[in-house]
Amino acid sequence: MRSVRKTNQSRRSPLARWPVYRHVIFDCDSTLTGIEGIDELANHPDSQQQVADLTRSAMDGKVNLETVYGERLEILQPTRGAVRALRSRYRKHVVEDAAALIHALQVLGHEVYIVSGGLFDPVREFGLHLGVAPEHIRAVEVEYDTLSGNWWQGQGPWHEAYLAVQHSVLTESDGKARVIRELLQNQTGRSLLVGDGVSDLLASREVDLFAGFGGVICRDRVASESKVFIQSQSIAPVLLLAAGTMALEHSGDAGVQALAEKAHTLTQSAALRWNEVRLAEKFEACFGTRATTGSERNL
Repeated sequence: MRSVRKTNQSRRSPLARWPVYRHVIFDCDSTLTGIEGIDELANHPDSQQQVADLTRSAMDGKVNLETVYGERLEILQPTRGAVRALRSRYRKHVVEDAAALIHALQVLGHEVYIVSGGLFDPVREFGLHLGVAPEHIRAVEVEYDTLSGNWWQGQGPWHEAYLAVQHSVLTESDGKARVIRELLQNQTGRSLLVGDGVSDLLASREVDLFAGFGGVICRDRVASESKVFIQSQSIAPVLLLAAGTMALEHSGDAGVQALAEKAHTLTQSAALRWNEVRLAEKFEACFGTRATTGSERNL
């Protein structure tokens, strides 16, 4: 297999070095998994459409997340068991190369985090499945009614119905920024955030680089306002953004090199769209790969 460092040497500057982003933070729903967890809880077409519309409005930034978060769960009234069942659906719909990417980042010494407005139990289990440390996972916890269902007949806790959302800043449109600030407090090294929604875009002020992800759904505001936007269904291009040229060139791990080669091929096919020309030029000089700017898309 070709090493990335041997690709397109004529277009690379020998002095160019892409910085390493030591802390890599991912959203979960529609970023690491192809579903929106709360939407998946709807078991009736009418409620499904109603909840999906609320989710879309919040993720597109048309309404504040805090105004619809609890409303969606009030409509659905999920049981603890229904929420738990999301675990398998998250794994079933894992985004292409997400597991390989997280493994590669950890091999290269990055700290990986998940900060999500999704429900804590399935998000945490999915994160652990991908290899993310439990202390690096943040999501929204809910309370259940222990007296719901036929508890007097010995039904287990999985029949307990939704009662309320525990207070969490992650139910607010701008809450993700506060959580990221807390996670990175007293940490050293650059930080990169990857996500699909406007809440991720709003949190970008707390990191050094924000990469919008459109592999599941393309949200116009995120696509136009993120410094770089990932236009491929695979999330592999994050490896080039996060690891920097030196880390990739000196990695002896076959899995890392295989993913880096795929990421490089994808970027040659316009998988990254840059909204900041200076960064686009630097990326092209470092990797010798195509740096697409403007309104081009390749999904």
